[in-house]
Amino acid sequence: MKIVFEFDTFPQIETERFMLRAATDRDSGDLLALYSDETVVEYMPLDPFESEQDALDEMGWYRKIFKEHTGLRWMIEDKESHQVIGTCGYLGYEEQHHRAEIGYDLLSSCWGKGVMTEAARAVLEFGFNQMQLNKIEAKVDPENEASIRLLHKLGFQQEGLLRQHEFEKGRYVDLAVFSKLQSDN
Repeated sequence: MKIVFEFDTFPQIETERFMLRAATDRDSGDLLALYSDETVVEYMPLDPFESEQDALDEMGWYRKIFKEHTGLRWMIEDKESHQVIGTCGYLGYEEQHHRAEIGYDLLSSCWGKGVMTEAARAVLEFGFNQMQLNKIEAKVDPENEASIRLLHKLGFQQEGLLRQHEFEKGRYVDLAVFSKLQSDN
């Protein structure tokens, strides 16, 4: 199977309300605001960010996974305010198996407004059409009800539960595994 997307230039995706684009150093303040919010990182393997350097390091990781062809992470920029309000993208890209894992996060002040539904649909379309993925996975803390509702809305199905799969913030956490197949579209 020929892969359309070659990881040569970071793709930009436009939706009705948002521009999904590569991170730039000017985004560090917005990323700091996002990841310093304890409610945003509650179910993530991150401690709340404390400095702009934490945000710059995170963006360095985004550049690294793109350069290594193992993932893409888009900044979700609101077209009206030009503020980065979240991120969405892929990690763990496995070209030979035509699969990747989706991840996303959003400022808590933007929750419940359809932001991630709109952004993630565009990212899923890119994954299935441009990257020619067959399977997109998501791993979610089973207590993260909002994320699970989003996955169901996007057409994901739960495959199972990885018990005590990760050690985060001083405790073992389960991860619910979800997936969406190309044939589910």
